[in-house]
Amino acid sequence: MQADIGLIGLAVMGENLVLNMESKGFTVAVFNRTVEKVDAFVEGRGAGKRFVGCHSIEELCASLKRPRKVMLLVKAGQAVDDFIEKIIPHLEPGDIIIDGGNSHFPDSIRRTRYVESKGLLFVGTGVSGGEEGALRGPSIMPGGSTDAWPAVKPIFQKIAAHTEEGDPCCEWVGEDGAGHFVKMVHNGIEYGDMQMICETYHLMKEGLGLSNDAMHDVFKAWNEGPLDSYLIEITRDILGHRSPEGEYVLDQILDTAGQKGTGKWTATAALDVGQPLTLIGEAVFARCLSAIKEEREAASQILPGPQSSFDGNRDELIADLEQALYASKIVSYAQGYQLMRAAAAEHQWNLNYGGIALMWRGGCIIRSVFLGKIKDAFDANPDLVNLLLDPFFKEAIDKAQTGWRRIVRAAVALGIPMPAMSSALAYYDGYRTARLPANLLQAQRDYFGAHTYERVDRPRGEYFHTNWTGRGGATASSSYSV
Repeated sequence: MQADIGLIGLAVMGENLVLNMESKGFTVAVFNRTVEKVDAFVEGRGAGKRFVGCHSIEELCASLKRPRKVMLLVKAGQAVDDFIEKIIPHLEPGDIIIDGGNSHFPDSIRRTRYVESKGLLFVGTGVSGGEEGALRGPSIMPGGSTDAWPAVKPIFQKIAAHTEEGDPCCEWVGEDGAGHFVKMVHNGIEYGDMQMICETYHLMKEGLGLSNDAMHDVFKAWNEGPLDSYLIEITRDILGHRSPEGEYVLDQILDTAGQKGTGKWTATAALDVGQPLTLIGEAVFARCLSAIKEEREAASQILPGPQSSFDGNRDELIADLEQALYASKIVSYAQGYQLMRAAAAEHQWNLNYGGIALMWRGGCIIRSVFLGKIKDAFDANPDLVNLLLDPFFKEAIDKAQTGWRRIVRAAVALGIPMPAMSSALAYYDGYRTARLPANLLQAQRDYFGAHTYERVDRPRGEYFHTNWTGRGGATASSSYSV
């Protein structure tokens, strides 16, 4: 029996993805470095199904239909490179190697060039949705060798999640590392969404003194409105979940957050291309701050904060929180799309921004009704430079900003940290400001380093230097931007 595709790596994601493939009518060859896992899977969850259990890479490659398609779901990094080297000798020109792990996009750029130099094709694809998504239909974001897309498209689009309209949450993203870049941005936005929800929870719990059941009811109501999304839905469920002993499980969890690096990659990529990804950056730093638990506990006994308590209308504050969360979410996506646009110019990718929103509509962690509005915005104006300028989002922000500002003021007055939502507001105010105080910053740079400046009364691109002290002379530093 020849297989339609082969997969290496039978961990949680790998097992569930091949079960998804098989359920959609595909025959899948499977291999794992620990070969006992192959036998256990074929005789267990895969029993009686269209799987070809393989005990070597050579056996796996020999069992595949041409062009051969070998997918890796292994730990990102050196393991991917090691497997590529082991696979290449068993393939022929036109065969395809697919990396479905959480690889860093520069690695996918490098691997595309390397694999193509061997006469083969490479696909670096983001797969989002976790264990359940892999089994029932994930969001899939493929990029790499464009010639590979016709061969993998029928499989990927069939196993992907689908929108209510029946559109697959999978489309070709772009060349070399574009697929993994878009997945990275997805993960960065996920960091931001989660942090903003946590800040909302914190203000309700510590500022308003709401019970878990009361917060459960709030998130339940929000999930039936504009904030309808997977993360709001699971937050609702988490708040209401009790152990067999009747305790809220959430209250037993230590407040130290982990991270696997994709949020940091997103923030670093933004710095590399000079984009103000402030909200996601704050979300990453919030996880870092949470990790120094012992320091925070010690500081809590030393450092004073405000003694005030909330004495206003609780229902009005909850309504403001909904508006603040929605407005901040708009900013997060606006920043993410700015980053993708800048990276596309840097790497010469032709990204379909509306199509990316469609891919995120189902299957993935950030799936939400909200994403349909982003697709509409880019369908109406493919050259939209910032989501905030789209008529729908402009009106939404305008409606939300009064409550948004009240929330940030309330959090500051109560001493409750809200780094992501307050930075989102600062970005919004900065973006809508025609003249920022960067003129003073440039004067400072010119004063101490002769870095020069441009003038408001001269064309852009002309640079000037002032001898601020009378001792510096006329020599200026060369002008450049990083």
